[in-house]
Amino acid sequence: MPRPEIDADTPILVTGATGYVAGWIVKRLLEAGATVHAPIRDAGNSAKTRHLDAIAEDAPGTIRYFEADLLEEGSYAEAMAGCGVVFHTASPFTSDYDDPQKDLIDPALNGTRNVLSEASKTETVRRVVVTSSCAAIYSDNTECQDAPGGRLTEDVWNETASLDYQPYNYSKTVAEREAWRIANNQDQWRLVTINPSLVVGPAIGGTPSSESFSIVARIGNGEFKQGAPRLGIGVVDVRDVAEAHIAAGFLPDAQGRHITSGHDTDLFSVSQELVPSYGESYPIPTRAAPKWLVWLIAPKAGLERGYVKRNVDVPFRADNSKSREKLGLEYRPLGLSMMQMFDYMIRHDYFPRA
Repeated sequence: MPRPEIDADTPILVTGATGYVAGWIVKRLLEAGATVHAPIRDAGNSAKTRHLDAIAEDAPGTIRYFEADLLEEGSYAEAMAGCGVVFHTASPFTSDYDDPQKDLIDPALNGTRNVLSEASKTETVRRVVVTSSCAAIYSDNTECQDAPGGRLTEDVWNETASLDYQPYNYSKTVAEREAWRIANNQDQWRLVTINPSLVVGPAIGGTPSSESFSIVARIGNGEFKQGAPRLGIGVVDVRDVAEAHIAAGFLPDAQGRHITSGHDTDLFSVSQELVPSYGESYPIPTRAAPKWLVWLIAPKAGLERGYVKRNVDVPFRADNSKSREKLGLEYRPLGLSMMQMFDYMIRHDYFPRA
């Protein structure tokens, strides 16, 4: 399938433009000659936008910044004016929070509501692409076994997450459900959602706060030196996720949800992709931690033992065929993604250089 043709005739809005996934989306749009509208909380903070400005300088496209607050109703009106496509990527992805309602649920839910409601008020908007997650499909790997054919599909919704259990997954679930509720109550624009698994790979600049960087930092700083758990996960390259968004935004027939996950794997196996290049210089784990040990130390590691039981040594399985067939994705090799991410993190001082 050919790459989608980006319509650069009208401006394109990207929320969370300074973020990890959004940065690669913005790069593709600028290289295609588009005008990108980037609503951010502090438009005058050049340190936050430096990497985007550098790309814009060398690209035929243009980027414009607007002051906006995700939780403030009507805050996106100026930035969205005249836009034909809206990419809504802004949503917290972190395990470091004090109040899950305030730090996760409210930004995800109310931010989605504010952005999509504004889209319905902006007559030029014809397509809205929301960055959801596989977290809106499942909480635990045991749910893969119960899914149709033993694999998660776009027809499956997360029914197990809550404010008290897997609140991040809950935030993504309620936000995506709200997106579909709003979309189904209007006929001006079409909603398409992208549902990635764990996103890895290099950033285009800065030091992203995405949880995936925290996980890889733990691999590189020796936290798993005595053994990494075989925690079943899906993994996908950030550039493939960005390409999925571009396809969702500009392919005429794109619609619905799209599981965007390149590899069914586990945390230990992911770490082993780094061994050939970095195993002698960094404390990359060399063995898998047995499940009984992970279960034993779970409370000290901030994990519930029930979570360990349902996810460690339990495979993650997801069907990515729709993303390949409808969006034309060709997923990068996991080893390439991990090595390029690790190299990026070394150069940006996530851990000492060997």
